[in-house]
Amino acid sequence: MPSPTARFALHPAFTVGQVHPRVFGSFVEHLGRCVYTGIYEPGHPEADAAGLRQDVLALVRELGVTAIRYPGGNFVSGFRWEDSVGPVEDRPRRLDLAWRTTEPNAFGLGEFMGFLKKLGPESEPMLAVNLGTRGVPEALELLEYANHPAGSALAERRIAHGDKEPYGIRMWCLGNEMDGPWQTGHKTAAEYGRLAAETARAMRQYDPELELVACGSSGQSMPTFGAWEAEVLTETYDLVDHVSLHAYYEELDGDRDSFLASAADMESFIDNVVATCDHVGAKLKSDKRIHLSFDEWNVWYMRRHQEQSAAEPLDWPEAPRLLEDSYSVTDAVVFGSLVITLLRHADRVTAACLAQLVNVIAPIMTEPGGPAWRQTTFFPFAQAARHGRGEVLDVRVDSPTYTTAKYGEVPLLHATAVRDPESGGVSVFAVNRSQTEALPLQIALDAGLGLTRIEEHSVLADADPDAANTLADPERVAPHPGEGAALTAGGLAATLEPLSWTMIRLA
Repeated sequence: MPSPTARFALHPAFTVGQVHPRVFGSFVEHLGRCVYTGIYEPGHPEADAAGLRQDVLALVRELGVTAIRYPGGNFVSGFRWEDSVGPVEDRPRRLDLAWRTTEPNAFGLGEFMGFLKKLGPESEPMLAVNLGTRGVPEALELLEYANHPAGSALAERRIAHGDKEPYGIRMWCLGNEMDGPWQTGHKTAAEYGRLAAETARAMRQYDPELELVACGSSGQSMPTFGAWEAEVLTETYDLVDHVSLHAYYEELDGDRDSFLASAADMESFIDNVVATCDHVGAKLKSDKRIHLSFDEWNVWYMRRHQEQSAAEPLDWPEAPRLLEDSYSVTDAVVFGSLVITLLRHADRVTAACLAQLVNVIAPIMTEPGGPAWRQTTFFPFAQAARHGRGEVLDVRVDSPTYTTAKYGEVPLLHATAVRDPESGGVSVFAVNRSQTEALPLQIALDAGLGLTRIEEHSVLADADPDAANTLADPERVAPHPGEGAALTAGGLAATLEPLSWTMIRLA
């Protein structure tokens, strides 16, 4: 029988890989109130001269977001980029088929780039091009408008619109979820693979150093999963740098045990995509390694949205309240486990985007004309973004297990550790999936790590697993100091609270 104590060992020689800053990315889509009354609300007491909410900017900086994917998402597959530039009063209002809403185009590419500049130098754009209803010519026009310094028609148009300096966008997504029948312009793998290859080849004629992302599957449960990646990469392997993965998780039918083990699916999803990428590379006799861009991930109560949409289809409103999930402590623990998964695969997952940033299944919520606040999921992301930089150590858990209906036997402990290359400090991130029992933890620390003290011990847990932060009570849930962790001759001893996310920083 497994020990009632969870254990793992840390050694400086056993590592996974360096954490790429883009792993702490996010996602802004023209969907619901993510942009309008989220990021952008002219007339709000906290709005600056550009209409950006400064209270939201402060929270995004605190969250630690790096790369931000824009403008979709499903929205991009019907998007005309040229509608979003130039004088606002001249921009057309368009119907968005993806979410059955009206897009005013008051916030566009220039405004998005201005938003990133105010976030700080680490925030970079990750721009998606429309390969649903458009193709190679429009992608090239957008690239020229965004990145060419001057002297061409489209570069001069950008300059006339008020942005003298080019945007310098390095990372580009070649469409969005093109495997999905819900996608405007949905294509077969053969159709998309050919179009993605043509677009990538043309974009590289302008700039061979661009980083390009091919659409992978919209989820591991898609009927075309695996075959889609293999066919698309056969066409694009030498032309792209990344393949995308998307995954959302929710508690269904009261099965909280399975929900808490959601990362088991995410771990296998990553492993299976890596295997497919490497298989294609081997067939092509290529030395190149394709990386993974997990550019949509989160807890999302999708069934609730689908039922609501079926009962009350939208009639083209502007910025309605859509997908505004309120996250509980339980959701935050699952969310933290997903963060751990991304870090555990730092050797191949080199970009990831939390979907989304504000209001729409988001860590930050706002009220029009009112305050902004942190959801429970804000805290695991912010802690990992701040303290999860450096080299991921190889963590192999020996843990008690529990039985789930969906994933079978699953360890109660899910954990990773990241070593800061400058200070030598180690941050341990851990989740206890047990809903009722504390979990003793023993970490063997090799002397070569040179760790002598506990810098911080932080826990996100609550007596009420359904507690959430709301407009009425925005600070109901927050991390609290942990108790009882100690360094001994054998390493670190700690006890993880039931249903908890824990960060322990060692120096």
